[in-house]
Amino acid sequence: MTEKHLKILFIVLALVLLSGMLLTSRDACISGDEEVHYKQSEMVYQYFSTLGKDQSSLNTPKTHLQYYGQVFDNLTTFLIHWFHIEDIYSFRHLMCSFSGWLTILVTALFAAWISGYGAAILVLLLFAVSPTFLGHAQNNLKDIPFALAYISGIFYSLKLVFSEGKPSKKTIILLILSIALSIGIRIGGILVLFYLGFFMLWKIGWNWITDKKPDSQIMKKNLILFVGISLAAFLLGIVCWPYALQNPILNPWKSFQVMEHFPTTVRQLFEGRFEWSDFHPWYYLPKYMAITIPILVFSGIIAFFLNTRKSFCPDQQLQLVAVGFTIIFPVIFVLIRHSNLYGSWRHFLFVYPGIVLLSALGFHASLTRYKSRLIRIATILLMMILMVHPVRFMAANHPFYYLYYNEFTGGLKGAYGNYETDYYYHSMRKGAEWLQEYLKTKPDTGKTIVGGNFPSQWYFRKNPSVKFVYSPYPNRSEYDWDYLIAANSYFSPFNLKNNRWPPSNTIHTIFVDGVPVCAVIERLTKDDFRGFQEQKKGDYIKSALLFEKALKTDPQNEWICYKFAELLMSSGKKDEAGKMLEKCLEINPENEWALELMGDLALANENFGEAEACYQKAILLNRKFFRVYPKLAGIYAKDDPGKARGVLRNCLKMDSKYKPALQALADTYRKTDPVTAGKYDEQINKLK
Repeated sequence: MTEKHLKILFIVLALVLLSGMLLTSRDACISGDEEVHYKQSEMVYQYFSTLGKDQSSLNTPKTHLQYYGQVFDNLTTFLIHWFHIEDIYSFRHLMCSFSGWLTILVTALFAAWISGYGAAILVLLLFAVSPTFLGHAQNNLKDIPFALAYISGIFYSLKLVFSEGKPSKKTIILLILSIALSIGIRIGGILVLFYLGFFMLWKIGWNWITDKKPDSQIMKKNLILFVGISLAAFLLGIVCWPYALQNPILNPWKSFQVMEHFPTTVRQLFEGRFEWSDFHPWYYLPKYMAITIPILVFSGIIAFFLNTRKSFCPDQQLQLVAVGFTIIFPVIFVLIRHSNLYGSWRHFLFVYPGIVLLSALGFHASLTRYKSRLIRIATILLMMILMVHPVRFMAANHPFYYLYYNEFTGGLKGAYGNYETDYYYHSMRKGAEWLQEYLKTKPDTGKTIVGGNFPSQWYFRKNPSVKFVYSPYPNRSEYDWDYLIAANSYFSPFNLKNNRWPPSNTIHTIFVDGVPVCAVIERLTKDDFRGFQEQKKGDYIKSALLFEKALKTDPQNEWICYKFAELLMSSGKKDEAGKMLEKCLEINPENEWALELMGDLALANENFGEAEACYQKAILLNRKFFRVYPKLAGIYAKDDPGKARGVLRNCLKMDSKYKPALQALADTYRKTDPVTAGKYDEQINKLK
């Protein structure tokens, strides 16, 4: 097939892919971060519409979103206001899918620039069987547009640097827009600007080595271009970012410092352990990439390395090394810096287009380099075989593509209980839609309260008889709801692996590849909720009776068991409290709250060894369960103050302002070293 015919085929396939992605976006759910980013974009809109008088977007202590430019979110919200769009989230998802398609298109054009439209078609093919990318392209308006900006910046930087003669105005304009978009989404995007300077120096050095002489004219031209592009891109990048506009030099730097060690930490499943994101092992990121990227893509990377020297000229090899550097450098950087990572590798989706590019070039080189039909047929057969797993997953589990795990884990079933499944809450929409239909079959009782472990009120906006309340799953009994929609996210691995979820009062379960990812739960009694209300009022007798009744209806609810035991303990009924705690730990041996209370009970009975074991296990399960550290240290303090101090310092390494630990540490020095104790007292007094 000629290059002209390949180009026509590429255009047709690209348009087909665009249609498919835009249609898929209609089934997308609101993602885990989307509501807070949309609210921030609304505050940004108010900032500009009031000419800076509304400064709510500059004060975001909980979300820290003032440090994000999130320009794509902001521009989408501007369009929503300008065109009076009512279905806000559908439009957001449409825009996200379009940016995902543009990412694919730019990557394909990158491949065409290097090896022709045959390679570009392979890029389309590899993206079309990449479930994680396509899943996030439905609704991730932060990471997908950033991937677009990143690969575009690299592509147009290399086009500019390796252009023969004067670079085109089109290339320069597109490069400025790419870098501006990357900076405007998150300040780390300034890395693309540094790549431009690095590529320029690299090319000058390469020319020096090959020609044995530097070209002063080229160096001068590059310097002027770099400065001009840098200024234009930076200023354009912050134009929709209120926080940066307050101080264009200092505030972007502050943002970079915050982004490097993002303050929000979460507990997530990794390798069967429920661990905090800032304590995941160093290989968290590369392993997640290894088990969720299709093996087909990795096979193309192998083919790329096998064919690089024979299939690409020296200039192309230099360009491809540059692409490889832009993939590896960010990953190595965060590994060295021990950055806080969570949510699989979604924050690093920006390196995926580069990976697909190299993979497509590898397959293309294998198909064009060898004349043997046998090798070509074998390559095509291999590709077709390796496509089966991701294609089957997407076909069977629309639209939950991002939950994909490859054959290295045995698919999603093999990952269940060991790694997160619906960490971005995509299944909540299906749960809400099913419940909407179910409620139509029930008698009208006036107001139905629907709870959820993720804000889902948007799906009930047209149903005034439904009131939505946020209700975390573990302590769901403390909230008033009639039905609960719970996505499988941030759950104890014990409960998942031992079929303790979904609970017995589930009326509908959403499965992905045979794995339960969302449950719609019907409340059979509100005795538990009323019990908590009475406990807050101080009526412990009434509260205990209500908890007892609730457990008869919901015997596997560990939180009721724990709170009932806590109530019995405070009433002096230690034996009954102990039995209730045993029941709680039988339901879930990984309940750190119950282990702490069991330790308190053992301590009250002067069983110090058992108390120590309970406290240690609670800390092992949740290293940030700070309230247990002073209790464990108290057991050691009398006979081994050094050991007690070690326990407390471990706590303070994670939270240097935790007063109970500081107080306990001061007490260990009170008799032997009053000066040191006094210093800790001063530190405590300075805390608010």
